[in-house]
Amino acid sequence: MDVFSDVIATVRTGRPKFTRSRLSGRWGYAFGPYPGAGFHVVLEGTCWLIPPSGSPVALGAGDVVFLPHGAVHGISGSPDRTIADLTPAPEAGPPDEEPAPGQTQLLCGAYRLERGQAHPFLQTLPEVVHLPARLGDHSALRSAVDLLGADLMEARPGAAAALPALMDLLLVYLLRAWLDEEAARHGPRGGWCVAFTDPVVATALQHIHRTPSHPWTVEELGAEVGLSKTAFARRFTSLVGQSPMAYLTWWRLSTGARMLRDGQAPLAAIARQVGYTSEFAFSNAFKRVFGTAPGKFRRRQAS
Repeated sequence: MDVFSDVIATVRTGRPKFTRSRLSGRWGYAFGPYPGAGFHVVLEGTCWLIPPSGSPVALGAGDVVFLPHGAVHGISGSPDRTIADLTPAPEAGPPDEEPAPGQTQLLCGAYRLERGQAHPFLQTLPEVVHLPARLGDHSALRSAVDLLGADLMEARPGAAAALPALMDLLLVYLLRAWLDEEAARHGPRGGWCVAFTDPVVATALQHIHRTPSHPWTVEELGAEVGLSKTAFARRFTSLVGQSPMAYLTWWRLSTGARMLRDGQAPLAAIARQVGYTSEFAFSNAFKRVFGTAPGKFRRRQAS
């Protein structure tokens, strides 16, 4: 059981939206707020990220920007702009001009997330994750960017299938790259950077993810990893940021949400599979986290 893959699955709600834009002259667009995670890839040329706060950030070809919380931000051809100065980006993304020398070519996209569906790991990320294209760094991420650029530059058979798959690959590699950079910058200081590999916490997470229907207790999870109830709870909470039972509840409901979205199983069957003794108990817990009843959630996903 790969817990990190499960984290990725909570982001990939449906097919990602994405557009390619070729821009020149004095241009700038404002994005967000967005109920999900957004990203930009600079395929060619240069531009500037206008962040929610702080100074503009120079972006060059191969740079990747990830906005895990859908924060308001801007992308501009020059740094002397504020978000308020920029044109709101249309739903379909910035316009695609005819090719011209000196253009900036961008890939802009987003994954929509329902309330309560973002994994706790994503909630710990900063508003803006910038991964510059430094020579020799994150070769897998660079390869994903190159493949995306190649497919976007030239329409080829199978592009409708390849591009969403490449977007998912980009997501995996950029989150891996961020984890690697955090570990290199701060060392083993805790948090999810350590939780994914910590022998105690990672094993407990695997148990929770593998069998959410099991009536887990803190004491039983501690016994599975060879620690007392108190020592296990302290270690788990310090790295994950919430108690074992709080995380278990979140994972059960998140799994239930994916089952509602992707299948037609009755609510009672879903409730049993994610560890609830009744449809009523599952519905109440689901509504507290997602803000809507499971039936309404399913109908909305299908529309």
